[in-house]
Parts: sequence; structure tokens; C-alpha cells
Amino acid sequence: MSALMSYAPLFPEILLAVGAMALLMLGAFQPETDGNAETISWLAVILMVIAAILVAQGSGTTETLFDGAYVNDAFARFMKILVLGGSAGALLMSAQFLRHAKMMKFELPVLVVLSTIGMMIMVSAGDLIALYLGLELMSLALYVLAAFRRDDVRSSEAGLKYFVLGALSSGMLLYGASLIYGFTGSTDFATIARVATSAEASNLGLIMGLVFLLVGLAFKVSAVPFHMWTPDVYEGSPTPITAFFAAAPKIAAMGLLIRVVAGALPGFVAQWQQIIIFLSIASMLLGAFAAIGQTNIKRLMAYSSIGNIGFALVGLAAGTQEGVEAVLIYLAIYLAMTLGVFACMLAMQRDGEPVEDIAELSGLWTHNGALAFVLATLMFSLAGIPPLAGFFGKLYVFKAAVDAGLLWLAVLGVVASVVAAFYYIRIIKVMYFDEARAAFSPAGKSVWAVMALSAAVVLLFVIAPATLIDAATAAAKAFKL
Repeated sequence: MSALMSYAPLFPEILLAVGAMALLMLGAFQPETDGNAETISWLAVILMVIAAILVAQGSGTTETLFDGAYVNDAFARFMKILVLGGSAGALLMSAQFLRHAKMMKFELPVLVVLSTIGMMIMVSAGDLIALYLGLELMSLALYVLAAFRRDDVRSSEAGLKYFVLGALSSGMLLYGASLIYGFTGSTDFATIARVATSAEASNLGLIMGLVFLLVGLAFKVSAVPFHMWTPDVYEGSPTPITAFFAAAPKIAAMGLLIRVVAGALPGFVAQWQQIIIFLSIASMLLGAFAAIGQTNIKRLMAYSSIGNIGFALVGLAAGTQEGVEAVLIYLAIYLAMTLGVFACMLAMQRDGEPVEDIAELSGLWTHNGALAFVLATLMFSLAGIPPLAGFFGKLYVFKAAVDAGLLWLAVLGVVASVVAAFYYIRIIKVMYFDEARAAFSPAGKSVWAVMALSAAVVLLFVIAPATLIDAATAAAKAFKL
């Protein structure tokens, strides 16, 4: 029994792995009907809720397994709860869309669960090998999900683009990992940190390894200039799967990026800080300007997510514990806003057909005031208008940059935020001031539940921010920057 309990930190992942296999068997041996597939989807959501409870109730100390390859600390627990929340939220609001699109297959929730296991391993990785295993487990399921609608050309194109560029990024990441291993003699993050701290800052081999590793991770978070897959994959994938891509995998990839730079290479801050600053500036500016001419709301949200990653990287660029804390707060708020916006998109249907053109939102408030209010609230929050949560997310990352002596980076962030506000507010203008078009079909209860929860987080964060801030502070203390 004591031997079994020594694996207690791994129980959430074990639960999901066993649950995924059980759901796969259940789906395979039952008649292939929408009702059975929907039941499996609900069971997957319940599995992830139970896993989140197990994570939250875990030991408050730092625990390691497999000679340090798996780390369960406050940072890992914080990120796992966000990842599980993003995955469960995306599944929860997808049922109505999948039913109308005749895509209600039991394989979809199983793939989401398997991908989520990979994400949880990623944020707990204490070793380059564990990092790669988690990353590939996540990615392989995502490639299939992107092309899940096999009879749709756009979906097949999205899956192929994601697969090809994902394979390229994995190759770069592996090359960087092999260089780091070659120059430090270890794959363990703690050993790499110790060797890197004592090594000369001009160690070219280590710097090259770091560059290739960060390039591979930049693909996963869709930071510029490694963002080229994002708009096409977001537009081509079915909307519930796009919602999943925009939420959980992005959060997990950012968590892995933080784990690598702050956990494995704290002695090389000056080197990785330059790369992060470049990625941040490029992502903020492209996200701000490229979205202005978009007419498809999914493509617009793709560029918005690129810009949001740029804002999050401002906090990481600070290279301080305060900066990591700011990034964690930003990611939590970003998750709530993203799930809410995609829930609103799933409510944009006429006669069972999804509507993606921004112009179709014309005069929405006249026949669906509640949907217009929620979407307007989320757009104002994404634009960074006080006192909504999005404003505080940006405030924390900009403050961390200013405190670290990067005032110019914070100013660039504010400029990019002002430019980006144009296309967020344009959607509000279309909903409230343009001539009304035909009403949308009624949305399902689960979609409204996600919308209501997201709007509540965005509106009420200013009243009770302490819970999130305290959790982010505790998580950031896992790193010694």
C-alpha cells in the first residue's frame, strides 16, 4: 500500500489514462449513436472534474517521481487545474454543435482526454525526455482532432498543416534538447540548471541548444514568427475543436515554456530573455495589426490569441518571480475569456449551420440581448478596458516588465493593446449599431453555462482577485529566479 501511495502525485494522470481506455472500450462495444457518444463526452468531462479535484487536494509540498523526471509542485498543480478546466469547458459546450454537424463520435472526447494527459505531463516535466513524451502525446491527438471532419476540405487542410509544421517544430525541439544534453551531460532539469549556472554565459553550444528548444516551443504557443499554422488551423477545424486548441494546449505549452526557461535555465536569463523579448514584440504587433482586416471571427480570434501570447511573454521576459506570477494570472484570465468567446461563437447558428462572418452579428442585441451583452463584455475585457479582468491581466504583466527595467517593452505592449482594441470594439459596434439580421437558433444549456461562467469571471475578478493572485504567487515560488 505504501508503495502505491508513493505514486499519489500521479493519480490524476493515472485516472485519466485508465478512464480514456475505459471510454474507448465503452464506445467500441456500444452501438454508434449520438446518445452513446454524448454520454461518453459527459463521462469524459466528469473524469476531468474528478482529476482537477485530485490535483487541488494534493500535497502542498514539492514531490518528484522517476528520479526527478516528474515534478509535482505548486506550479504544476496551478497549470493542471487550468488545463483540465480548459479541456472540460471545450467538451462541455461542444455537444449541440457536434450533434447538428453529425460529428458526434465517441472518439472525440477520448482524444481530448488523451491529449490532456500529455498536457499534464508537460507541465510536470522535470526532464527533457518527459518533456518530449508529454508534448508528443498532446500533439498526436491534436493532429487527429484538427482533421476530425474528414469530409470537409478545410478541416483536412488544417490537420495536414498542423501535422507538417508540428513535426518540424518537434524536430527543432529535439535538436535543441540533444545539444543541451551534449553540453551539460544530463537530461534532468535540476542538473542542467546547476551546470548551466556554473558554465560560462558565452557557452555557444548551450546557447544554440536553448535557441532551438525555444523555437520548438514557440511553434506550440504560436508565437511570431512561428505562428503561420494558427489562422488556417483555427478557421479550418470545427469550432469546438478550435475552442479546445485556443484554451488547454496553449496554456500547457506556455506552462512548459516557463518550466524550461525558469526551471532548467535560471542561470541563463540574459540569453533566453533576448529571445523571449523578440517573440513578445513580434507576437503583440502582428496580433494587433493582422487582425484588423479579418472578416471571419475564428481567424480574428487566431490573431487575437497570437497577440495574447505576446502579452503573456512580456511578463516572462522580465525574468523574475514576479514576472512568472503575472504570466500565470494572465493565462488564467485568458482561459476564461477564450472559452467565453468560443461559447458565443457556438451560439452563432442558423438552422443548425454555424455562422462565422462578423457581419452576421449585425444588430444582435435586438433579438438576443443576453448573447450580445456577454460577447460585448468579453470583447471589452480582451481589449483591456477597466475594470474587467482583461485589464488587470495586462496590468500585472506590464508592471512586472517595468519593475524589471523593461519600460520600453511595456510601452510597446500598451501601444499594441490600443491598436488591438479597434477590432474588438468593432465587433461591439456591429452588434449594437448595425442593422439587424435574422436571429440565431437557440443555444444549448451547456453553451450558456460556459458563457455565464466566463462573463462572471471577467466581471467579478475586480471584486475578489485574492484567490487567483495567492495561487499564482504560490506557484511562481516554485522557481528561483
